[in-house]
Amino acid sequence: MSDAATSKRAVEQTAEAIRAGDRVALARAITLVESAKPEDQEAAQTLLETLLPHTGTSIRVGISGVPGAGKSTLIDQLGLNLVAQGHKVAVLAVDPTSSRSGGSILGDKTRMGRLASEPSAFIRPSPAGDSLGGVTKTTRETIALAEAAGYDVVLVETVGVGQSETAVSNMVDVFVVVAIAGAGDELQGIKRGLLELADIIAVNKADGDNVERANRAAMEYKTALHILASGQSGWDPQVLTLSARDNRGLDALWQKVGERHAGLKTSGALAARRADQAVSWMREIFDQRLLAAFKGGRRAARHWRELEDKVRAGAMTAGAAAEELGRLAGLKNSD
Repeated sequence: MSDAATSKRAVEQTAEAIRAGDRVALARAITLVESAKPEDQEAAQTLLETLLPHTGTSIRVGISGVPGAGKSTLIDQLGLNLVAQGHKVAVLAVDPTSSRSGGSILGDKTRMGRLASEPSAFIRPSPAGDSLGGVTKTTRETIALAEAAGYDVVLVETVGVGQSETAVSNMVDVFVVVAIAGAGDELQGIKRGLLELADIIAVNKADGDNVERANRAAMEYKTALHILASGQSGWDPQVLTLSARDNRGLDALWQKVGERHAGLKTSGALAARRADQAVSWMREIFDQRLLAAFKGGRRAARHWRELEDKVRAGAMTAGAAAEELGRLAGLKNSD
């Protein structure tokens, strides 16, 4: 049997194992799509194409929020509730990556210990690397793999709200922002852009002596949303209070997620949104690979480093350096 035939059969076997719910095969497939090796990338794309007809079947939910808002606790309890209702839940938890060492904590399985032990749940922590938006460059592919493995709920926990929230909203159906009360001026902890993207704002930790503060924070968010007059047709962003610790309010949260998802599906907006997301991701991949191919050339790589040194030393502006790189790449301004 030729190498090509052997490789094809290996991909088919992996696809069959994933479709059968093999968690080990799913984990290995995710590792494959995360690999930067050209041969792994080729195998990963073949695998994704094989599984493509079996994707798109889940409710995709993005969960973001300020550090300390209790995202992991919320996901852990929400996931347990959903598993108890008969759902298969995949959690794609993206860890922050150090810009100095490149290391990441990858502690989500520890913080979601109860959910991690459930047979119907799959938790995959991944380092964010240098990607914007608190998501990895392969999060979209990982969502597809989880769907092919039969997970009907995919929760994407992001690093936080300090980068590009658009990156998160461009890969999920419903975007939930987890907020917290009692941290000073509530609206200072959340950006206008995030409010405009949010489908649901969940004020967590509404328990103990914090209930009144949580209710007050919820009112502030409702007022802010009213002032911003969100442009989401057919849906007014919802604001809820809940306690992930006490498992209170999570059923109401999931009900709102379901209502938002059902509304999108019934109107046809869900299919249109996912189609736009796929095209947007194609463009991002092309941009990434175009840059990688350009920097991969010896002459370009050398020139790149020289220009970086000039910019760093203040001998050249960033704009002028970028323009020179564009000329080197053969890019020209067109009329």
